[in-house]
Amino acid sequence: MGAAVILLMGVPLLAAAVPLLAPHRVSAAVTAGAGAVSLALALALVPAAAAGPVRVGGFLRADALSVVFLLATAFLYAATALYSSGYLAAEARAARAAGGEELAAFAAYSRRYHIGLNVFAWSMLCAPLVDGLALLWVAVEVTTVVSALLVAIDNTEGATEAAWKYVLIASSGLGIALLATIVMYYAGSQPLGPSYDLAFDPLLRAARSLPATPVQLAFVLAVVGYGTKVGLFPVHTWLPDAHSEAPTPVSALLSGALLATSFYAIVRYYQIAAGTLGAGWPAQVLAVFGLASLLLAALYLLQQGNLKRMLAYSSIEHMGILAVGLSFGAPLALSGVLLHVLAHAAAKGAAFMGAGAIVRVYGTKDLDRIRDAARVLPWSGPLFLAAVLALSAAPPFGIFRSEFLIVAGGLQDPGNAAAVLLVVLLTLAFFGLAAATTDALFRPASAIPSPAPGEPGPAMVVPVAAALAVLVLLGVHPPEALSALLDQAVRELQVAR
Repeated sequence: MGAAVILLMGVPLLAAAVPLLAPHRVSAAVTAGAGAVSLALALALVPAAAAGPVRVGGFLRADALSVVFLLATAFLYAATALYSSGYLAAEARAARAAGGEELAAFAAYSRRYHIGLNVFAWSMLCAPLVDGLALLWVAVEVTTVVSALLVAIDNTEGATEAAWKYVLIASSGLGIALLATIVMYYAGSQPLGPSYDLAFDPLLRAARSLPATPVQLAFVLAVVGYGTKVGLFPVHTWLPDAHSEAPTPVSALLSGALLATSFYAIVRYYQIAAGTLGAGWPAQVLAVFGLASLLLAALYLLQQGNLKRMLAYSSIEHMGILAVGLSFGAPLALSGVLLHVLAHAAAKGAAFMGAGAIVRVYGTKDLDRIRDAARVLPWSGPLFLAAVLALSAAPPFGIFRSEFLIVAGGLQDPGNAAAVLLVVLLTLAFFGLAAATTDALFRPASAIPSPAPGEPGPAMVVPVAAALAVLVLLGVHPPEALSALLDQAVRELQVAR
């Protein structure tokens, strides 16, 4: 399985090199192929990682926990790579018809877009595969640089402002995360000596011997620092702007994969902190940040007027769910958290890609100007509704199963008020999502004329349907190999404790 790890590191980079020499159609096809191959390689790692860590050299390591996050990124890479071919199709046709400067401008845009998309996916695939807190910080930093360029790629005033805000806030957060890495290095150097390299296994084995105060400080710094990229309150403010201004495939990757990749870094610090301090103190920190994020998201969802910003605040809600679920610590809740990583990636990818089709046809993200979309888009409209229902934890989708496990795990402690608050805030968020989606899809148009019925293209429909099929599979009966992977990942989360 070491070959699969190496190929995962190489395939997206090879795909990123193709647009330097090839035209748009070739770049789009190669990108779609690279996404599909990366997903196949990630799936191939599932049984091996469920049996134990896969190591390659001294710098790469795939255990069950990292492969869960790897699957989320690989699936969205495959889905958005295919979706992108349809997303850019109208611009490609218009540029070819116009010729001259417009064709040259589109060719340059396509080149930047496909290079950026592949390098962005590569950086997020690297993060769960590197072995050590220092290399993990480097990988997350690379995701920031590349994703900021993709947010600004449309070169509008709003996109440029959102990218600049993202760079400032995320860089500040990663500066704090770097300090967390340094403090954890100091803590590890006490039992391990100054020459160790922050690899996961030595730190986890020595967790009970680490000094408590530096570990406490490192964990708080990591939650705040990486929490900036996760979108936890109060360091979330870049997220709604960046997710709403980025091209739709990039928005899907940002919400479903980048946030989860950054949360993976927090999970690694949680493993060490729980081993040193016990689970109680790290759990309190995560519960505070998670519940605050849920409250903020629920309130904003009740009054949101922008389609993509609505989905961005939904991402903050689901990152809050992950933080609260991890704080519960019970094996049932941890299993729900890991399943939620996968289900949220599929659901948020489906929702953003469905929203992209709606925005493409209506020419606006303003929810007040989107009416009767279920009739105008006979496929994308119902699929978007199904994606929103999935995000709202409706059965039979995977998020219903994952949130049920999280809440059930939290309620194993009869005095756990956070589990009750979690249910209340999830219900509040559901009302906001449901009201806005119902208006956009089913309220008849009045003063504003509706576009002519029709879909923007099959490449913008098939990935959404595939993501929803995955959500049904996760909700009804997860494959046996995946269940074994999740069980092993839960054991890894508890090993130091």
